[in-house]
Amino acid sequence: MRNLMLFVLFCTLVLSACNADRKKQNSIEFKNVNQSIAKSFSSLDKLDTFKIELTGRKPEDMVLTFSIKNALGKEIYNAKLKGTDLLGSTDPNVDLSKEKYQIIFLKTIADDFFAEDNFLEPAVIPEDKADNYTPDKALYEELKKSGLNGFKYRLGKENNIYIAWSEKEQKVKIYYNCC
Repeated sequence: MRNLMLFVLFCTLVLSACNADRKKQNSIEFKNVNQSIAKSFSSLDKLDTFKIELTGRKPEDMVLTFSIKNALGKEIYNAKLKGTDLLGSTDPNVDLSKEKYQIIFLKTIADDFFAEDNFLEPAVIPEDKADNYTPDKALYEELKKSGLNGFKYRLGKENNIYIAWSEKEQKVKIYYNCC
């Protein structure tokens, strides 16, 4: 009888371990993303702080918060991007059928947010000409003269937002919105 009880206990432990391994393989270890970087943006001689934070455990609850503070610590830009919006406007060829893939995708967006090619120095080259994707032609011309830097981030497959500091209006504005 004692041997039978030990055998049943052993089998239960083995099955529990197997189920735990299977659950571990199907789940993804997710930690909130919290990154910041200092770059010149609203001034050419002072650094602003760019910060992103990805919070939430499930794609429908996830939010990517992007903010910029100037050298004095004043917030000059803040955008909250819902995880579902980022998932909804992506390439249809990307397999996002499972929650696991959705979380990996959103984490990848956050991890790549501050890629070096997203920092545009300067925002507009003096020889550039405004086109149909330029929502504010006056700001575009202002940026040519000021030489201030820009930043771009992706909202989806075909939507990049380009932002820069307007010295004239003393705020961050979108100066280009394109593919």
